[in-house]
Amino acid sequence: MDNNNRFAHFASAIQTLDLDRVSQPSDIPASFLLGQDGPLTSHYIQFDCVNPSARLVLVGITPGFTQWKNAMREAQRQLRSGTPADIAQRVAKQTGAFSGAMRPNLISLLDHIGLHRWLGLTSCDALFNSAGHLVQTTSILRHPVFIAGKKKPNYNGTPNMVRSSFLQEQIEEHFAQEARILDKAVFVPLGPKVSEGLDWLAQRGVIPADRILHGLPHPSGANAERIAYFLGRKARSTLSAKTDAARLDTINRDLKERVLKLR
Repeated sequence: MDNNNRFAHFASAIQTLDLDRVSQPSDIPASFLLGQDGPLTSHYIQFDCVNPSARLVLVGITPGFTQWKNAMREAQRQLRSGTPADIAQRVAKQTGAFSGAMRPNLISLLDHIGLHRWLGLTSCDALFNSAGHLVQTTSILRHPVFIAGKKKPNYNGTPNMVRSSFLQEQIEEHFAQEARILDKAVFVPLGPKVSEGLDWLAQRGVIPADRILHGLPHPSGANAERIAYFLGRKARSTLSAKTDAARLDTINRDLKERVLKLR
């Protein structure tokens, strides 16, 4: 059981929330505020349910504002239609988990290193429908962190999460509790900042270091060239100077070998 699940506490506020009045993070009602340190704020999102049977944990950095708003809208729709709270929470989370252009990139990357075979699937596409019981989608900063006064207020890794006492507290209070429940799963960090955070937790004994698969290219569309090369869809000779082909080759080989050892 996840004693860190606070959906029931926020359900009433979600139902009465006027989303049309929330156009930016600063408009989020104070009732959703979990903590603040100067310009950094953390706000509740209904992503705190944990799938204890998950064998694979996909870890992003933190939900963004669009994801927060979409998840709130879906939870609101479910609750107002009389859906039981546990189902409403789960549906709202599934709606926003690595959605959009990011999801097909992520599926291709997971399949490429062989995780579908380890899980006994034809493709990791099934993780987002029929095989949802095998995956936990989450973020190391599980509840959205925003930076007031920024043109792009979504937290993107600055300040460093393992050097900020406020962000450390957010990790320990939420994600670390989740990770302890998933002690037999394999963790896939999406991006170097997330990798650093998982290593920080591994040093504290929260996650076994050998259960973290570091290095997978971030599935964002902004990372298109690195993804295309990693998947063998783009020739090395056509890469721009910003893409380190040798490093990607090493990561590609190492991840495939590590997944084979899991099997």
